Amino acid sequence: MAPLGDGVAPAAAASSGLVVSFGEMLIDFVPDVAGVSLAESGGFVKAPGGAPANVACAVSKLGGSSAFVGKFGDDEFGHMLVEILKQNGVNAEGCLFDQHARTALAFVTLKSNGEREFMFYRNPSADMLLTEAELNLDLISSARVFHYGSISLITEPCRSAHVAAMRAAKAGGILCSYDPNVRIPLWPSPQAARDGIMSIWKEADFIKLSDEEVAFLTQGDPNDEANVLSLWFDGLKLLIVTDGERGCRYFTKDFKGSVPGYAVKTIDTTGAGDAFVGSFLVNVAKDDSIFYNEEKLREVLQFCNACGAICTTKKGAIPALPTTADAMEVISKGSN
Repeated sequence: MAPLGDGVAPAAAASSGLVVSFGEMLIDFVPDVAGVSLAESGGFVKAPGGAPANVACAVSKLGGSSAFVGKFGDDEFGHMLVEILKQNGVNAEGCLFDQHARTALAFVTLKSNGEREFMFYRNPSADMLLTEAELNLDLISSARVFHYGSISLITEPCRSAHVAAMRAAKAGGILCSYDPNVRIPLWPSPQAARDGIMSIWKEADFIKLSDEEVAFLTQGDPNDEANVLSLWFDGLKLLIVTDGERGCRYFTKDFKGSVPGYAVKTIDTTGAGDAFVGSFLVNVAKDDSIFYNEEKLREVLQFCNACGAICTTKKGAIPALPTTADAMEVISKGSN
């Protein structure tokens, strides 16, 4: 593909819009050797994780303005995670600590191809206990973009807090961004996951899904455009399907297409989707005309594909998040 017009990435350092990310942040324990089961692993690398937090860090690392809203255990892991947010330039005014619940943990199995399986410890974890009364609505109402996933919808009281925050954002004219990040083991059943994820579907302005998530939600072929478009609704500004190293597909009311990805040596896919979303949101917070201008959108998605690809080349999510310079270097080498 042609390089970006003037050699400047879409995500320039000066950001004019706050992205507030809502949901969970946890500790991922990743095996120090890929391709072994949790039981076979001799050791684990401790890494900060949680998709909404990864997105907040991605926005900040690309020169944007971001904040995180969520609850942590009042324990060493919880304080460590909030410190990591701050070290990564994320506003932590929306972070709370719970004295009676622990910070969530996840053990992540890395298969030999870099794909993952999860085993979660949250019964209940502090992130699940955030209440509507504890929301920092001033912070949320100052956002240009409000971003969220679906894990915060699984149990009360966090579900009600999520819905209240989302409705406050919508009422304030704030763009709502939804990346469901399907984690079936956390839901009572696969159908409960589908129902829960779809329960807030039509509140979003922008939705990003992986091809696997399209298959899960539609129970059909993710490459069949009719299946993808069954997820479209009037009022949605942009639906994006990421296809791994093949790149992504985009759908708006007026146009659709695909942008090729970048082939890299994949070590760990953790956080790749979050790097993609963060790089998109840092741009839309600056200029939401990309929803309506296909040329601008394609340029931004090229940048997003590069950011997602780079994130797979290192272990862990936040440590692997790219800078703008990293993404521009990948773009300059060309797509698949």
